[in-house]
Amino acid sequence: MTASFLFCADPLRASRVDPAFTAEADLAGAYGTARALLDHDALLAGDLAGALARVERGSGPYWYRGWMIPAPVYGTLERALAERGCALLTGAADFRRGHELPGWYEEFAALTPPSRWLPRPPGAPPAPDELAALAAPLGPGPGIVKDYVKSRKHEWDEACFVPELADTGRLSAVVERFFALQEGSLAGGVVLRAFEPFVAGGEARVWWVDGVPVLTTAHPDTPDRLPAPETGAVGAAVRALGSRFVTTDLALREDGVWRVVEVGDGQVSGLPAGADATALFAALATAGEARVPAA
Repeated sequence: MTASFLFCADPLRASRVDPAFTAEADLAGAYGTARALLDHDALLAGDLAGALARVERGSGPYWYRGWMIPAPVYGTLERALAERGCALLTGAADFRRGHELPGWYEEFAALTPPSRWLPRPPGAPPAPDELAALAAPLGPGPGIVKDYVKSRKHEWDEACFVPELADTGRLSAVVERFFALQEGSLAGGVVLRAFEPFVAGGEARVWWVDGVPVLTTAHPDTPDRLPAPETGAVGAAVRALGSRFVTTDLALREDGVWRVVEVGDGQVSGLPAGADATALFAALATAGEARVPAA
């Protein structure tokens, strides 16, 4: 069975693929796959009829490839497609597991920095005593602040890095600034992670389809750096997670151990500039209804 692809439409011309995904759509087309267009802006605005106006009833099932979608909205998209006789090859529960840190952490706990999290709505950072309790199991030392999906690493000192997690005043200031910058885009709540020092060689992004690593690229933030990570233990964790299409970002810690910096749903993970994604789309096009093999 050949899978179909649901790409984001160009906001300025709804009949064509968003220019950011044109090359990917061309690769998908090279394997004879059907392609449909999703109006991403309409989806986020809650206009499901407008979002799916160019999705034929009874078509699919689909891999989505496009801009990031909040997990609750992805669930809405899955239900709306089902009402049209369509389906997503990554279901809403699998999407959340691969997309948000609380979903993937258990399987990767031995491979990634120790983490704790607390659900919070946008604009409501935890009180200092809540943050102190959240940070306590991570022990003394530096840490990172993020939400369930993203950090503000480009605002490193003001909204990401905490030199000492036991310094509740500084931790609270960083968390409050993080919430202020994230505004309504905050995903899930706050996450505290122990800081681990990595070498300066950049991160590798490994793309997994049904538990198999089909492509390794650089991270989009460092497209000129492509380390060669060890993935054996990571593969076992990916298969245990069970999500069909995920990415793992790996970096080499200063002590020579490869660590998982982040896990992401592959449908919304970015390819670095200039990457040859032929192997990825070959795997996706032929994956069909196959399932992740047991670990």
